Amino acid sequence: MPKNLVIVESPAKAKTIEGYLGKDYVVASSYGHIRDLPKDDKAIDIKNGFKPTYEVSPDKKDVISQLKKLVKDSELIFLASDDDREGEAISWHLKEELKLKDEQTRRIVFREITKNAILNAIQTPRGIDLDLVNAQQARRILDRLVGFELSPVLWKKIKRGLSAGRVQSVAVRLVVEREREIKDFNAKSSYKVSAEFFVDENSILKADLPKKFDTEEEALAFLEACRDAEYQIDKLEKKPVKKSPAPPFTTSTLQQEASRKLGFSVSQTMTLAQRLYEAGKISYMRTDSTNLSEEARDAAAKEIKSTFGDKYHHQRTYKTKSESAQEAHEAIRPTDFSAKEAGKERNEQRLYELIWKRAIASQMSNAEIERTLVTIGINYKGQAGNDMPTHFSATGEVIKFDGFLKVYIESTDDEENDEDRKGMLPPLKEGQKLTLDFMKARQGFTRHAPRYTEASLVKKLEEMSIGRPSTYAPTISTVQKRGYVLKEDRPGVERQYKEITFKKKENKIENQTLTETTGAEKKKLFPTDVAMVVNDFLVEYFENVIDYSFTARVEKEFDEIAQGKKEWDKMLDEFYQRFHSKIESSEQIDRSQVKSDRLLGDDPKTGLPVIARLGKFGPMVQLGETDGEEKPKYASLRKGQFIETITLEEAMELFKLPREVGEFEGEMITANIGRFGPYVRHKNLFASLPKEDDPLSVDLERATELILAKRKAEAEKYIKVFDENEDVQVLKGRYGPYIKVGKKNVKIPKDKEPSELTLEECLELAEKAPEKKGRATKGRAKKK
Repeated sequence: MPKNLVIVESPAKAKTIEGYLGKDYVVASSYGHIRDLPKDDKAIDIKNGFKPTYEVSPDKKDVISQLKKLVKDSELIFLASDDDREGEAISWHLKEELKLKDEQTRRIVFREITKNAILNAIQTPRGIDLDLVNAQQARRILDRLVGFELSPVLWKKIKRGLSAGRVQSVAVRLVVEREREIKDFNAKSSYKVSAEFFVDENSILKADLPKKFDTEEEALAFLEACRDAEYQIDKLEKKPVKKSPAPPFTTSTLQQEASRKLGFSVSQTMTLAQRLYEAGKISYMRTDSTNLSEEARDAAAKEIKSTFGDKYHHQRTYKTKSESAQEAHEAIRPTDFSAKEAGKERNEQRLYELIWKRAIASQMSNAEIERTLVTIGINYKGQAGNDMPTHFSATGEVIKFDGFLKVYIESTDDEENDEDRKGMLPPLKEGQKLTLDFMKARQGFTRHAPRYTEASLVKKLEEMSIGRPSTYAPTISTVQKRGYVLKEDRPGVERQYKEITFKKKENKIENQTLTETTGAEKKKLFPTDVAMVVNDFLVEYFENVIDYSFTARVEKEFDEIAQGKKEWDKMLDEFYQRFHSKIESSEQIDRSQVKSDRLLGDDPKTGLPVIARLGKFGPMVQLGETDGEEKPKYASLRKGQFIETITLEEAMELFKLPREVGEFEGEMITANIGRFGPYVRHKNLFASLPKEDDPLSVDLERATELILAKRKAEAEKYIKVFDENEDVQVLKGRYGPYIKVGKKNVKIPKDKEPSELTLEECLELAEKAPEKKGRATKGRAKKK
């Protein structure tokens, strides 16, 4: 019988570790947290120092029973949850729930799952760090208090079902403020001039005018002045430039780079990294440190020297800028630098390759580049004003030694940044005459700040010291699940721009108006109307809860608790006294004062008011008053429309819905917008409209095509029906065939052929199938 029990968080980790320990050890999993605060308002005893009451999660009762049996048969219990606050709390909860004695309990930590790390951890156990536990408890309790007390205020004053959270509401505020910044942005135009010169018969030199012109007239005047101008190389300036590699990944930088290079969402990146960590392939993936251990630096050096040669190695020690970073922790790195590939499936392999390259590059030599700056003088022959530009400029780069660039180039969020894409220059010398081929002045427009992506929002939160490595992914997921933020692709719009071209050979200037598509968005974050209304309410009445500097200060206080510098109950008391008084005073807020409605104007035909507001199923427009003589008309807002920006004209278009498209089989087809988007309806059959179809313009032919396709799909989902009992059906589902008995869905055993099932067999299987747990009863507060 094994004498030692090791408890880890996940079964995948348990399997990896079990292979490193001998027969005297059994490794079991707690499957994450085993206890949490109950959902009711008795979870926290505020009057008695915010004392929490914990209960075992219903789905963990069997896990606890199994662990108790293993504890009974073991002499020593090693608690081996993750080396962070959350992991420390899990170990503490296990010790409490399993009633472990101090003399039999050992807390062990490791930042990677390798044999050396595990054996070293077993040899150097410690006790549970209660400061870390208290920091985690303080965060959990404070976030529960905010959510539990603030969410009902939103239900009363705005709309039922809304939620608020200390970090999630700040993240939403960032997205809302960026959207408004974009809405208020006025693009300014200017003219950028570029030119191409013949150097000789085979070579062309591309150059730009350093100055931009504000108007078309100024740009045209410059091109006219250049009709007879001559050009020569005035100056060639060669500068040696060194480029250094980026540090190894932290949680935040991994999320950003995986988004830019691999197109991964923040949660996808963390899921893949977790798998790699549990398989023993990378170090712990929740970290804000850029530090590498001496052992890791030595391993990287060995790999670099053997693969690329000694001159490619340059040992570096990185210091993290963040004050809260735990330097004892490491950056994310491979556990074995000689393993260039790892992971079971393609995306795991791609993420591992990214981590390997970034970590290896961080210990490689600088890239040595020779940058050449070319100044091309303009010698005007005709009348040119004194304020005319005097030269064009060109830049080229030659890599003298590639260094770390042999392995890795860091991406950037700036889509127009071409710093790393400077081309080669043809052979040039000072005084050399150049022949102009053509010159072009192109109208460009200033661009608004970009909308956030998941990764750039994480970057912003990190810059503002809001949240920590373990909270970024859950925060980004939460704001999307709660319907405050949408991650979407949106098409660009067409825009006209001017282009003036001077072709030297023809001595001709052409002025054209061209069209471009601009503003296309890919995987960007957009706030919903609900987000805007809730954000404005919180900013007005609970400003301190979603104040950026306040939220960052709270995070710092959690850090101080973790370091033993602050008492967690006193920190909570200071926060709660201010917060709860705001909750109490919110009773005085008149719901009519909350800005969720907006009067757009009056209907030109009837004179009735048109109001944009938040309805039960989302943003909508209303024609007429609720207490008027006639019942108001309602219409849902379309994708991309907002309560605060929709115009009266746009609203009146929406009242054209539902729209009669035409008759089919003696019944009218109607087009409309519902809570799940635009659709066409025929009798009781609904067919969603794809993105390319518009409910205001879809014609009868297209609508009929969609209805017939939906009818066919509906017919094909029936495998078997029973005339003697219409409530029982064998259907094709998204995840395979299943039985439907009334409202109950029942799995079909693998040894049963769906098409051959009898009515009796279906009813028998339904009888044996367990009842699914229902949702929380109506009116009960949801878990925050």
